[in-house]
Amino acid sequence: MTDLVTITGIAVGGDGVGKLADGRVVFIPRTAPGDQVRLRDNSLERHRNFARAEVGAIVRASPGRVAPPCPHYVNDHCGGCQLQHVAYEGQLSAKRAIVGDALRRIGKLKIEDPEIVEALDEWRYRSKISMEAKALAVGLPPYDRPNFVFPLADCHITDFKLMALWRELRSRLSLLPDRLTRLTLQLDREGRSHVIAESAGDPWLDADKLRRALQSEDIVCWWQPVDGAARVVAGPETGFPATAFEHVNPGMGILTRQWAVEQLGDVRAQTVWDLYGGIGDTAALLVERGASVISVDVDEKAVTWARSRLPAARFIAARAEDVLPSLPAPYAVVVNPPRAGLPWDVTLRLTGEPVAKLVYISCDPATLARDLQRLHVNYQVIAVRAFDLFPQTAHVETVAVLEAA
Repeated sequence: MTDLVTITGIAVGGDGVGKLADGRVVFIPRTAPGDQVRLRDNSLERHRNFARAEVGAIVRASPGRVAPPCPHYVNDHCGGCQLQHVAYEGQLSAKRAIVGDALRRIGKLKIEDPEIVEALDEWRYRSKISMEAKALAVGLPPYDRPNFVFPLADCHITDFKLMALWRELRSRLSLLPDRLTRLTLQLDREGRSHVIAESAGDPWLDADKLRRALQSEDIVCWWQPVDGAARVVAGPETGFPATAFEHVNPGMGILTRQWAVEQLGDVRAQTVWDLYGGIGDTAALLVERGASVISVDVDEKAVTWARSRLPAARFIAARAEDVLPSLPAPYAVVVNPPRAGLPWDVTLRLTGEPVAKLVYISCDPATLARDLQRLHVNYQVIAVRAFDLFPQTAHVETVAVLEAA
């Protein structure tokens, strides 16, 4: 194989993008804009409108290429990160371009690449890590072998405290439940560590033995059956919903929500909907600004915890599309949907009865762009800002601010 490809950008998902001699776009993992690479023999997969390939050799390295510090990234092809080989400024530029391209191409918006807020920390920012268990290994899958798991020694983007806990756990895997499928470690806001073991077998009976072996009172053990609800099996029942959605980068999550809420302006004595509100972090900011808040989320554990910490807001455990018709009309709405974006029913409600201001917090530029295009019938986008909650990865958080047209 003698094909030489010059990488011109980074695609959604983190692969480098170039063109083959026949003009076809090709996606190549672990390449950086400015690299000239030779493709690995027999790695080229041609599809109708694009191709995929692997690097055989880097003929000319980009000035923006750096040496990845994590051995797993290099030796095991860890799929948890996609951009460790790209200098941080290059990562920010790539994410701005990913968001801008999605808004223009999918959303049909005439908009420049948005400003991006850089991360507070480029490393050790994650307060949660989920590992897969297969055969005798507990770890992460390589990007090029998704059905395989390599044993994890250290994750450079995960908090030191969680990795210290993992080092203690690695020598005590026999105390975890049989037929383990997934192991999640998470820090809560009061300094406790949560160990969530998902298994396809019998309940976790050795959780107390594990806590005693780890010699820590600040560890809470959860057992979660496959396709079932998690419950605490050892340690203090703190009420913290460790299985609920929460940003894995707490510091950047705060900055993102603060900016989003500020864009609503004066909301004193106004009704504001907080849809997909989770554990109530956005609701808390809205309450501070004097709003009358109605927060909706389908996760009952998250809603229960939110109610206990914020009695001034009204929390509803339900699907947003099911309860919107019964809620009082809002002045403004904040939505923070999952990666799939807004359900069609919610979009219809927001376009059929437009609100003065709508703030959309998104973890997926493609579904954000799709939804903005749908909302464009009765709204105009007045501001967009990206936030780098996930350094070393291709993921990016985006906030779009809309006003009724």
